Amino acid sequence: MVTNITNLSRSGLYDWMLQRLTAVVLGVYSVFLLGYLVINPDLQYEQWGELFDETWMRIFTLLALISILAHAWIGMWTITTDYFNDRAFGSKSVLIRFPLQVVCFIALFSYVIWGVQILWGL
Repeated sequence: MVTNITNLSRSGLYDWMLQRLTAVVLGVYSVFLLGYLVINPDLQYEQWGELFDETWMRIFTLLALISILAHAWIGMWTITTDYFNDRAFGSKSVLIRFPLQVVCFIALFSYVIWGVQILWGL
């Protein structure tokens, strides 16, 4: 078992439940957007802009962005701890795993900040 400070919690069950919850949020968001596109086949930029000018849509999109962050982080943490462990790399596993996790975190955090800037015009 790998114990690491870079996971979201000390409980694998909590991480599993959070990943499932974020998958539901992302699924609902995707179905909504797909439905909106199907209902509005001749969608123009103005109509798309009006949808994203609504506060509820911005909040829903922000929730989807945060869900992507949490979902991807749990997935990447699981992958890095499973494949870059002491059995495969010996004592150097942390020297490989931690930088990869830092790069993933910086990328995911940057995407969320960028998304917030786009959504709220900051």
